[in-house]
Amino acid sequence: MADTTDTDTTHDAPPDRLSTLETSPHYNEAVLARDVGIKFNGKEKTNVVEYCVSEGWIRVAAGRAKDRHGNDMTIMLKGAVDPYFKGKA
Repeated sequence: MADTTDTDTTHDAPPDRLSTLETSPHYNEAVLARDVGIKFNGKEKTNVVEYCVSEGWIRVAAGRAKDRHGNDMTIMLKGAVDPYFKGKA
């Protein structure tokens, strides 16, 4: 039987779509614990809330603005999305 520890997944790529919002169906705590980084159009982005590689977009916080439920307002930016795992797992 194969061992399924985190060290076995160090060569895996991050998922096609991922969100940091716990209410999203694309939220995955195990993947986020591995510290996912995002390069958007060749530049490092640190304020990404959600991304989708296949559709080519990211959502970032829009300043301090909040919606009527108290959640951060986001804007969608389209371009080349390159997610990666930072450092070792």
